[in-house]
Amino acid sequence: MHKIFQSNRYCINLLQQLKGVRHPQFTDRGNNQKSYFMKILIIANRLPVKIERTDDSFIVKRSEGGLATGLGSLEIDAEMHWVGWPGIHVENEDEKREITEKLAALNYHPVFLTGEEIETYYEGYSNSTIWPLCHYFFSYVQYKAEYWEAYRRVNGLFCEEALNFIDDNDIVWIHDYQLMLLPKKIRDNRPNVMIGYFHHIPFPSYELFRVLPEREEVLKGLLGADLIGFHTHDYMRHFISAVYRVLDLNCNLDEICLQDRIVHVDAFPMGINYEQYHQATSLPEVKKISKRLIEELGDQTIILSVDRLDYSKGILHRLEGFANFLENHPEYHKKVSLAMIVVPSRDAVERYADLKTQIDQSIGKINGIYSTLGWTPVYYFYQSFPFNELVALYDIADIALVTPLRDGMNLVAKEYLATKNRKPGVLILSEMAGAANELTDAIIINPNDTQEIESALLQALTMPGKEQRLRLRNMQKRISTQTVRKWANDFIAELLHINRQNNEIFQKIVGEQQLSQIKERYDQATARLILLDYDGTLSPFTKRPEEALPSGKLLHLLKRMTADKKNKVVINSGRNRQVLDKWFRGIDLDFAAEHGAFFKENNRWYRNVQEKITWDEEILGILEHTIDKTPRSYLEIKESTLVWHYRNVDVWLAELREKQLINALMGPASRLNLQIVPGNKIVEIKPPETNKGSEVKRLLEKGNYDFILAIGDDTTDEEMFRALPPDGISVKVGSFSPTAKYRIPVQSSVIPFFENLIK
Repeated sequence: MHKIFQSNRYCINLLQQLKGVRHPQFTDRGNNQKSYFMKILIIANRLPVKIERTDDSFIVKRSEGGLATGLGSLEIDAEMHWVGWPGIHVENEDEKREITEKLAALNYHPVFLTGEEIETYYEGYSNSTIWPLCHYFFSYVQYKAEYWEAYRRVNGLFCEEALNFIDDNDIVWIHDYQLMLLPKKIRDNRPNVMIGYFHHIPFPSYELFRVLPEREEVLKGLLGADLIGFHTHDYMRHFISAVYRVLDLNCNLDEICLQDRIVHVDAFPMGINYEQYHQATSLPEVKKISKRLIEELGDQTIILSVDRLDYSKGILHRLEGFANFLENHPEYHKKVSLAMIVVPSRDAVERYADLKTQIDQSIGKINGIYSTLGWTPVYYFYQSFPFNELVALYDIADIALVTPLRDGMNLVAKEYLATKNRKPGVLILSEMAGAANELTDAIIINPNDTQEIESALLQALTMPGKEQRLRLRNMQKRISTQTVRKWANDFIAELLHINRQNNEIFQKIVGEQQLSQIKERYDQATARLILLDYDGTLSPFTKRPEEALPSGKLLHLLKRMTADKKNKVVINSGRNRQVLDKWFRGIDLDFAAEHGAFFKENNRWYRNVQEKITWDEEILGILEHTIDKTPRSYLEIKESTLVWHYRNVDVWLAELREKQLINALMGPASRLNLQIVPGNKIVEIKPPETNKGSEVKRLLEKGNYDFILAIGDDTTDEEMFRALPPDGISVKVGSFSPTAKYRIPVQSSVIPFFENLIK
């Protein structure tokens, strides 16, 4: 039952609210035929059904929430399919076939799990390892090798089932922490599908996530997706932090750069079906229940809490806070009651059984101390409620007490607010719930502080009606627009946008066709200008720049290129001239050193800057202070350039120090007419009149070429690309560049590219 209560609800909401999602490539032609067909495949741990065994058959019931209505009214130009566990354990093959056939009529496709797999994959790795880790209950995390092996195996089973229904150009939307390996498994088998993944629980900070032994494989699994979604920007930030620390990948804000595509990470706060809840209190059956509850409870203020049985929900802290309130504010005795709904979940598991026992004891103690013949302080319901009864409770409750110790979003808070259309209500909300980022007009509390819970109850009880209505109106305005329908639409729309962007990136990658086109122009040319960046292009990056010596293979390639009299080959680098002379002695190359501050032609160096720069003490002091505060960074002083290197620095610290350094240098650099140029793990300070682009312009003014190619990996190479004529060939190594016409994803492919070009 653990997580099923919530996961079924969000899955049902998803299918109900995918209305209006339209693929931009579904365009009607003159004959009203669509350009091509597409399916959307939802993959979640659990199918949104309940399967009941009868004497001789099975009955399939859609889970509560109006799934049939949602599927029947989807306004989407695609088939909807669903893959997941059917929620029932069967071993008989005939029974499996019968269930499969019944579910196929709904486009549902079951993944059958054995009892052992349910125990080790679901109860084990998913809920005894990942769940407590993501909710910051580190001491509850259980590591067992058989848990991990089962998790990998079951993710493989989901993949096998899904592949039966996935074609190119389909959308695959994978949900939640039970299936974190699945995006990569599907990507490996269907590289052309669009894959989204949404994480419905918190993602922990790197310091906690790093303790997971399988951290690398989990992250690689998730990066099989094109779009990874979280409820809040905090979770998004934690995930990106884990990616660049564990996998050492380049992350540009919300983008993670892989060899052949970019993975986007974004926040999509999940909403509810607002109109369903807002209008429900007007239903006659709900009004009837509300009236009955008011009569039974009498003239008192009702505080409502609704949770699954879970240690992350802060139920014991909440009860302690309420007990403190009753002890310190006797004037509210017989006037205030707490209605506590706890939905059963995993109570056969020892830790959950112990939690239930503690809850029972706490409630018994409160009621034992404070109850009177006409008043019960805590009404306790260990059960789930049908929709109409739950809405009626929301309707009559004056205060909602929602205080999880950690929660991905918490939709109960939004459901409560949505129902308040007849009388106002006050929401007390934990700052640890994802919903707190949106519902800022709630009374926000630290759920670990029981005194703060007590104070929040007093504030809610004494809040003037005008203030209650104002706060409620502000929050309802938010949740009425940020609905589950918008959540689903936004996610699919962004996934389609990312797919188009990745297609553009893929089209720029130099493959056989692109190489053939470039080679044809190369072979036909009579005068060629070839401009080569060095670090990260001709040579891989090293921990220290002086270790990036040219390989024998590179030197041999350059000798072959320069031996062709049609070629003028120029290394256009940030390196100083002494290093370039030393490393390439004996090869007929031209050079531009320090980004064009010096250039070499016909074995002679020329200066593009007036004289050797005497560096300002203020600038040097700022750089030295930054180095002192940033372990493993250092300063390189050239004749015309200062370079702060931070390749070996922790990424988070490097980003912080880079921003601090640039901010500190802006004033003195502006006064001295110097340019600050961020590069690949460097920051340069240099005169503004020279750059890699200025060197290209100088070369073009001096010669006529019918083939011009520039290749580089850094932001400084963008100036070189922009300076090329319209027919010039620009090649970016590594991450995507909107300026370059072509892309080589990895540095190791650069030398083979040129070998194929000149052979």
